[in-house]
Amino acid sequence: MGKLLEPIWGSKEFLKFIFIVNFLTSVCVFITAIALYYLTMQEKYLYMPLSGFHGVLAGFLVGIKQIVPDQELYLLKIKVKWLPSLMLLLSIAISFFTPESATYLPTLIFGTYIGWIYLRYLQRKPESKLRGDPSEDFAFSTFFPEFLRPIIDPIASIFHRMLCGKSEVSSNPQGYTLGGAPLLGSDPIEASRRRERGARALEERLAAEKLAAGRDSEEPHIEGNDHV
Repeated sequence: MGKLLEPIWGSKEFLKFIFIVNFLTSVCVFITAIALYYLTMQEKYLYMPLSGFHGVLAGFLVGIKQIVPDQELYLLKIKVKWLPSLMLLLSIAISFFTPESATYLPTLIFGTYIGWIYLRYLQRKPESKLRGDPSEDFAFSTFFPEFLRPIIDPIASIFHRMLCGKSEVSSNPQGYTLGGAPLLGSDPIEASRRRERGARALEERLAAEKLAAGRDSEEPHIEGNDHV
């Protein structure tokens, strides 16, 4: 995943994403464990081992969803934009059968959500001096099936107002507005360009891998001819 994300974000932004998502995910998991202890008064929540890098990996899936949402996985025939949702759904299902795996759920859920919050509202674009990705294709409701979106959108709008104050989405190309002035990060054209760069980077990487595989398959044939 890093081979796809780092060339597009840059090394500095890539490391920044890892640090912020990992730190905030750990804080959220810690607060959740303390809250569960006070709600249930069960000490297991205080001593349960909660750690790992899987929160950042979940955030990486969100980053790939943002960059190449319509790219289709070769074997599974599933679009990349569904990977974070499928990962969470599978993790929740597994936790019902193996209670030990339930300890990973908070980290995966918060990693996915923090990764989306950062990319949606906070990530800087040095080339355009904009923040975030306000495109409709990256809305919170896109993590859910189409029939659930009318229910999810009103709930998500509450958190949107919390993060953006009184900002609202307008129908003009400027995107988010605040008192008639466009907010930073409100350019959907920039989001579209980023997805194009992501798709191009993925295609170039796949082409390079195919070329390398072709060369590897030719080398034994050439060596055999030399021996003859």
